[in-house]
Amino acid sequence: MSRAHIGAGTADAPNLCGFGNHFATEAVAGALPVGRNSPQRVAYGLYAEQISGTAFTAPRAENRRAWLYRLRPTAAHPPFADYRDASLLRSGPFDEVPPDPNRLRWDPLPLPEAPVDFVDGLVTYGGNGDPATGTGIAIHLYAATKSMAGRVFFNADGELLILPQAGRLRLVTEMGVLTLAPGEIGVVPRGLRFRAELPDGTARGYVCENYGALFRLPELGPIGANGLANPRDFETPAAWFEDVDAPCEVVQKFMGRLWATTLDHSPLDVVAWHGNLAPYKYDLARFNTINTVSYDHPDPSIFTVLTSPSEVPGTANCDFVIFPPRWMVAEATFRPPWFHRNIMSEFMGLITGEYDAKAGGFFPGGASLHNCMSGHGPDKKSYDAGIAADLKPTKIDETLAFMFESRWVIHPTRHALESPLLQPDYDNCWAGFAKADLPK
Repeated sequence: MSRAHIGAGTADAPNLCGFGNHFATEAVAGALPVGRNSPQRVAYGLYAEQISGTAFTAPRAENRRAWLYRLRPTAAHPPFADYRDASLLRSGPFDEVPPDPNRLRWDPLPLPEAPVDFVDGLVTYGGNGDPATGTGIAIHLYAATKSMAGRVFFNADGELLILPQAGRLRLVTEMGVLTLAPGEIGVVPRGLRFRAELPDGTARGYVCENYGALFRLPELGPIGANGLANPRDFETPAAWFEDVDAPCEVVQKFMGRLWATTLDHSPLDVVAWHGNLAPYKYDLARFNTINTVSYDHPDPSIFTVLTSPSEVPGTANCDFVIFPPRWMVAEATFRPPWFHRNIMSEFMGLITGEYDAKAGGFFPGGASLHNCMSGHGPDKKSYDAGIAADLKPTKIDETLAFMFESRWVIHPTRHALESPLLQPDYDNCWAGFAKADLPK
């Protein structure tokens, strides 16, 4: 038998709206139990199975879990063995080379000439912490030229925040289907199986693998009840499932290594589910940017879309920050990002356009790393333009940059430091600043 049930959960069905909501959805009427999670006999002979993204005893406000009703339990599988192919995917502890204090920048990751899918196209650039202790992040880029076929992937080490930069990704997950275009993000929970398809034939982008506390919306404080990323704009898929009896390879990432086994069926067979742990997407164009209407440049924390908090209040395991199109109206102010040194470590990427602090050398699909206390800021050309600008209201348009910011130093991988994409002359963008001319 080989069929994909369409019902309430087709790829074309409306997504469910809201961040962190408790959803209930079924692709076949009557499949979802009413009033209980684990009845003695589930309708149609389905199997009840819970997936927990937090500890059972986590506070109610923090607790994330979902109940899945599926054709077969995920416990039924052969042993996993080492994945057959070499991979550039890494996890913490990131200690294969000493941490590098230098400012680093990379050209875009080229598309491979051979057919490569999402899993085999992942390349780790750096990270911190350790999935074994539930702290830190890993940062990957991907470049793929074919859809995953006859295989699925899941990550036992952390949740995945995926940012397409070129080409769409169609994520076919156990809990439904999400299609991500450049300018959108998707988050796949830890342990959830999915297949990444390429509607446009090729795809390239960025991935933040979060080992720590689950991503959530930042507190708004004095901003009030509205602004930044609004909860209603997040989308979660309705139930959708495959009933396919054919071999399917299952690849998992566990403690930084890839493992694989083969089933005789598709594991994307969840007929119904309910809960508040599920994949979701968000269109970054809906971000409600907050900015100054008087003077000075606000801290970039006002551009935080999602945050993974750490045990220290006010500091993040990871902040996901964007720099989208916005109006600049500050009076008597240097408007580009100022020079600074930061306790947080910053990994930046560019989805489209130009970043307003870097007039050259930072390309869509590229990346940069400024670690803890490394001095950085606008390059010479951007600085000169900033101090000479006519300070009329100006729209920064046709651009989208982002940053993964962490309280811990981001250690580059050996591959990232030895890559021909690493720009050897990055420091030169800060050359040529003249000494200030004090009065005699």
